[in-house]
Amino acid sequence: MDTAALLKELEPTVEANLDRHLRVAQDWMPHEYVPWSEGRSFSMLGGEPWSLEQSSLSPIARTALEVNLLTEDNLPSYHREVERAFGRESAWGEWVNRWTAEEGRHAFCIRDYLLVTRGVDPDELERARMQTMESGFDSGDKPLLNVCAYVSFQELATRVSHRNTGKVTEDPVAERLLTRVSKDENLHMIFYRNIVEAALQLAPGETMRAVTDEVMGFQMPGAIIPGFTRKAVQMAKAGIYDLRIHHDDVVMPLVRQWRLLELEGLDEDGERAREELAAAIAELDEQARRFVERREEAAAKREARSGRPA
Repeated sequence: MDTAALLKELEPTVEANLDRHLRVAQDWMPHEYVPWSEGRSFSMLGGEPWSLEQSSLSPIARTALEVNLLTEDNLPSYHREVERAFGRESAWGEWVNRWTAEEGRHAFCIRDYLLVTRGVDPDELERARMQTMESGFDSGDKPLLNVCAYVSFQELATRVSHRNTGKVTEDPVAERLLTRVSKDENLHMIFYRNIVEAALQLAPGETMRAVTDEVMGFQMPGAIIPGFTRKAVQMAKAGIYDLRIHHDDVVMPLVRQWRLLELEGLDEDGERAREELAAAIAELDEQARRFVERREEAAAKREARSGRPA
């Protein structure tokens, strides 16, 4: 099916899921999650410049919050990509606007928290924001089904990253804020997940190919953040987002939800895609196993050197 036909055939599903989303989505006010009483001016207005000792966050909590915030900051690029894929008309366009409005809350409430609590260096954060947004996000003009598959995995991955970042901050205010943000991400994931589920009924082979390609080539949208690889490794070592989490909590829940390994009615290319998907999942599982083993070995060595539990 070509894109125009898919958009038309999936439109009733989009409309039904938009209605569902509007019924279950809860209003929330970002300013209510920020501890404004902790705020004070910086040097230009006669206050103090930022210094490291002002932050109560651990180094890994600062890194994770910066990555999560800079990822959310790039919303204009994401809006451009989904609008290109979905269009501005009908329920598709309505969803794009609603999704963008909800996503917009995430960056400014996380930034407000970090600036008010002096959690991170505001100058470095702003320079990184500028560089990230100047780089932009480019999906490479992915076809509609690939976009739907990618955002299903990406929204779930972002939800997991926010929740785990909240826990590692050891700050109940930050954890409450990130838990609230992750609820939005979960509802967004459900919307896209349901679109893919409908697409599997309309075009099972094409959709299987799209899902397989996105699993095999998956990359977080924040990959363009300055120093992302180093920061992602730090977050993986801290258990915020690693290969085991990606396999167990992101890829497999959707694979099971869509019943991809049992789906019937596939054409030859669809069957080939399913075989590739099964192999990719197995390889991801093995990579996750090796990563966890290495992390545990490194922790054991640190414990032996220090004489204290890691």
